Amino acid sequence: MILHTIPAGMNQTNCYLIGCEQTQQGAVIDPGGEGERLVREIEKTQLEIAYVLITHAHFDHIGGIADVVAATGAELAIHPDERPILDAGGGAASWGLRVEPSPPPDLALSDGKVLHIGELELKVLLTPGHSPGSVTFYEASEGVAFVGDVLFSSGVGRTDLHGGDRRILEHSIKQVLFSLPDETVVYPGHGPKTTIGHERRTNPWL
Repeated sequence: MILHTIPAGMNQTNCYLIGCEQTQQGAVIDPGGEGERLVREIEKTQLEIAYVLITHAHFDHIGGIADVVAATGAELAIHPDERPILDAGGGAASWGLRVEPSPPPDLALSDGKVLHIGELELKVLLTPGHSPGSVTFYEASEGVAFVGDVLFSSGVGRTDLHGGDRRILEHSIKQVLFSLPDETVVYPGHGPKTTIGHERRTNPWL
């Protein structure tokens, strides 16, 4: 599996560029900002980008969508419960900020849906709580999970934003993410990677 982590935007959101080594097909997960820079990084890999995948639509995860979609022609995929947040600019205005408006989604994500990126199979896991339609992208054969802002290394997602719910977040982590194998590598929306087993044993918020 080809995997590049590109922190981008004012909040240094982790944008993940993933690809299939056999077919050179790829996807971009959470292009949060600095769209032109992200496009340059994508072009360096020479991957054919099939999807732009959004874990959730807060402004720091969507700021680069317009540039990346325009440059690659990729399908934009997001859970329907995140669409109102996407259409409202991810809540940027409430922070006195502006993000480039996103084009409308091409694909509605749902729990259990599988996206094929060459020989990679990304399974969509519905993991709300940080926001109403937060999803995780899980690739079982590679043992990786892209979790957005649901779970962090020694942390969990905030629940004080519109649509957040601490009880639902804990359910998503304990019942969905912690059902994955301990060795699963967790790639969060911010900060360093971790593993499911490490967070199950040591995360102080849980």
